[in-house]
Amino acid sequence: MPNISSVSEFLLLAFADTRELQLLHFALFLGIYLAALLGNGLILSAVACHHRLHTPMYFFLLNLALLDLGCISTTLPKAMANALWDTRAISYQGCAAQVFFFLFFISAEYYNLTIMAYDRYVAICKPLHYGSLLGSRACAQMAAAAWGSGFLNAVLHMANTFSLPLCQGNAVDQFFCEIPHILKLSCSDAYLREVAALVFSASLAFGCFVFIVLSYVQVFRAVLRMPSEQGQHKAFSTCLPHLAVVSLFVSTAMFAYLKPPSISSPSLDLVMAVLYSVVPPVLNPLIYSMRNQELKEALWKLMFRCVSGE
Repeated sequence: MPNISSVSEFLLLAFADTRELQLLHFALFLGIYLAALLGNGLILSAVACHHRLHTPMYFFLLNLALLDLGCISTTLPKAMANALWDTRAISYQGCAAQVFFFLFFISAEYYNLTIMAYDRYVAICKPLHYGSLLGSRACAQMAAAAWGSGFLNAVLHMANTFSLPLCQGNAVDQFFCEIPHILKLSCSDAYLREVAALVFSASLAFGCFVFIVLSYVQVFRAVLRMPSEQGQHKAFSTCLPHLAVVSLFVSTAMFAYLKPPSISSPSLDLVMAVLYSVVPPVLNPLIYSMRNQELKEALWKLMFRCVSGE
């Protein structure tokens, strides 16, 4: 029985058999990737360069933009390179690195989204305590906890997954190295250890999701008691898109990692992976800037400075 050392590379999912369609997929992924780089890069620049945006909400938004850039940069560039050069191969070390960094960024992003829900809850439901509960030190500690938890989660799953013996070939039916598809290549019952770790992580993620939902329930109850319709509109326009993105992210990621093998299919797996790994990094800049007047003004000032050369 071949062991893990006999696998030197993995073969990722091929999007198309013809050269024309491969180049079309490359162009599509390139456009998506550039849109994510531009949107998140603008948010990073706006928040970093404007002192008016140096508040807890924008600090966590800056962290979200960084994590979005890391997440999408872990998966799409390799998929684009494979489509451009007509290959499916990724080295064993490259696959392990992709699993680690993807889980690191996506886990830390989810914890950061949980903190952002708490920030909105305190800002709207406990405004008099906002400064004491979300001071600069508390914000730094929460952000460090999100990044640190993501790191530990990534180390746990990468170590479990790549300690397994593999004897079912080296074809990964996904456009990046995704743990459920690597587990299918295992020939040992030891893979159940990683399944248990995935269930544990999913339980934590569900707990965070419940916290997010409860936070927004309290926010919506407080908003509905506001006498100002303008204030209600502003609060709903900020919170509802956030809740929608989190719900999409959680539902598709849990389905991808916890679904039974009996309902697995390459096309369904591909759609789920795109929805939780590619769509959020592209949509988040639009959602958090389109309805945010302060951020839009900061972006216009930033672009004006660039154009005028100041």
